[in-house]
Amino acid sequence: MDAETDRLIGVATRMFAEVGYDWTSMRMIAEAAGTDVDRLVETVGEKPELYHEVMVRAVNAERAAMEPALRSFVPGVQGALDLADAYLDYNIAHTDYLSLWLHRWTGDAADTPDLEGMFSRPLALEVAETIRELTPDDVDGDHLVWTVVWCVYGFLSGGMRHVSPDWPQKRGEPVQPGVVESFRAYLHTLIRRMIAPAG
Repeated sequence: MDAETDRLIGVATRMFAEVGYDWTSMRMIAEAAGTDVDRLVETVGEKPELYHEVMVRAVNAERAAMEPALRSFVPGVQGALDLADAYLDYNIAHTDYLSLWLHRWTGDAADTPDLEGMFSRPLALEVAETIRELTPDDVDGDHLVWTVVWCVYGFLSGGMRHVSPDWPQKRGEPVQPGVVESFRAYLHTLIRRMIAPAG
């Protein structure tokens, strides 16, 4: 793939992440990229094909981030924490991709193929199978995986309201390192509690 194609896909990624697939026109992408619609379509295809490529990149980036933790996984608490850390760090580094999935969860791009079934669900199932032997009988592994997903997405997209007025993170601001580490510690506690034996 040449540099210009890569650049145009990057611009489209940002546009889809900011306003969603449904509200983003090819003209908007072309204007943001400093080109014309005909040139854009000639280079990256029509809007559905362009969106498909953007989402494939998102899924591939997520898999690349998760695979080291999956390959090195040793059954136990630390292995589960390493998976959660890899997922959190990936989403912190790729907030545009996180926004793409949030848009889809609210019904955006409903007329596009089942990208979840084709791309993201296999990775979620692999993670769930990896940790399943760690969870006690009263904890469903799939629910635990999605609990982590929901927590990470909620934390990075909506922030949190803290009871202390001195809490350093304000709504709408970039997530600060200290706040990330506080959330990471909470996530670790959640996972430890969920994989501890019942009783």
